[in-house]
Amino acid sequence: MIAYYLTVASFGYLMGSVPYGLLLTRLAGLGDIRAIGSGNIGATNVLRTGSKKLAAATLLLDALKGTVTVLLVRHLGHHGVALAGICAFLGHLFPFWLGFKGGKGVATGFGVFFGIAWPVGVICCAVWLLAALLFRYSSLAALAAYAAAPFAAWYFDGEAGLGVALFIALMVYWRHAANIGRLATGQEPRIGRKSPA
Repeated sequence: MIAYYLTVASFGYLMGSVPYGLLLTRLAGLGDIRAIGSGNIGATNVLRTGSKKLAAATLLLDALKGTVTVLLVRHLGHHGVALAGICAFLGHLFPFWLGFKGGKGVATGFGVFFGIAWPVGVICCAVWLLAALLFRYSSLAALAAYAAAPFAAWYFDGEAGLGVALFIALMVYWRHAANIGRLATGQEPRIGRKSPA
């Protein structure tokens, strides 16, 4: 079983570590996404290139790598589903291809939730969308969604889902530490505007 779980963890990490935002912007001839805006490889920073299509594709692919990883492991053996999801999420945050400097995990975390218990993913996306529409801050929308995630996961998937959601939510909050500081001082850029970090 140890070999099995190591395989699951490695598979999850590799799936999550694919930097779609970086790959798509390079293929589109837009250069290195890490050199613009916040320097992040996620969809929000891809949007700062001016390409809504590339941003949407990045969002979808980053989410799918979480969902597909979880569903494949569940289909093959049912064991290690939570481990696979967490490792896919960590792969996005710390891809070895990029010197372990990846994204903030918002979309990939949503994707993991969709794979584990789809209503949790729906609720998180709905909270994100509502907060984004109301306040126009991508970071605040993410923080609101991940504040709701543990409660939704506990309701729909019990203690196992709660554990995964708590871990991912805490990591997302940690990755948004600088954003939280800017929100507190009124310096956080709104959706569609350039970001200093």
